Amino acid sequence: MKKIIVPIDFSEHSEYALKAAAKLAKKNNAELLVLHMLEMSDIMLTATDEFQNQKVIYFFKLAEQRFENFLKKDYLEGITVIPIVKHFKVFSEVNDVAIKNKADIIVMGSHGSSGMKEFFVGSNTERVVRHSEIPVLVVKKELPEVDFEVVVYACDFSEDSIESYLKAKKMTESMKAKMYLVHVNLPNDRFKSSLEIEQSVVEFLNKAEDNLDKMDTIHYISDYTVEEGILNFSNKVGADLIAIPTHGRKGLAHFFEGSISEDLANHATLPVMTFKI
Repeated sequence: MKKIIVPIDFSEHSEYALKAAAKLAKKNNAELLVLHMLEMSDIMLTATDEFQNQKVIYFFKLAEQRFENFLKKDYLEGITVIPIVKHFKVFSEVNDVAIKNKADIIVMGSHGSSGMKEFFVGSNTERVVRHSEIPVLVVKKELPEVDFEVVVYACDFSEDSIESYLKAKKMTESMKAKMYLVHVNLPNDRFKSSLEIEQSVVEFLNKAEDNLDKMDTIHYISDYTVEEGILNFSNKVGADLIAIPTHGRKGLAHFFEGSISEDLANHATLPVMTFKI
């Protein structure tokens, strides 16, 4: 992990993300690319009127100054911080910045507990997650440490999930963390017997790992919703981080054919990391 991107909007939650990213940067000797999306209308940016042009320059300079002041933090000392200002508030651009700079991870803050609309439905975080080709770490409160020792990875053991699983595995191994794979069995028409789940797991691991060495990290649990199952299992094993795959622009809700993200985002106090399928 050599380059970390942190989109900020000067809010309390974006500072939580900046602090978490700073801890990760110090731990991995990484650079921080701190990104601010400056919202300016097309009218202002394309105006030929001299007064409008002066307004654009004024607001841009004002944003730059605020950005510069925001980055004057003691916890950033000793870290290489590269400020980036984009003129449009287009959150798909975060992925473009990540690819251009060969970043390893995006760290974002989220309101989470204040409701689904603040987190993954029409929110800035959701837009970044849906477009991101690299992992996105979402934090909802200040993290005292970023030593993720126990990670719970939610999985349906489908072939589509193999790529995201391997990305999550690589990330957790770099963090020297223990990763549990959990499948939540629901009491509906999609219910599977233990034998059916085990057959799916064997096929999944053979394709992903070419062996069954990870069988002891697999857990099947029953609950009324996927979200409750993940949260309950995470509490049981003392997880530091929840990892989930995402279908990108289709939205996280498509992964479990329901809404894996809603209750998870609203009720999980743990940070959540997403991996693109």
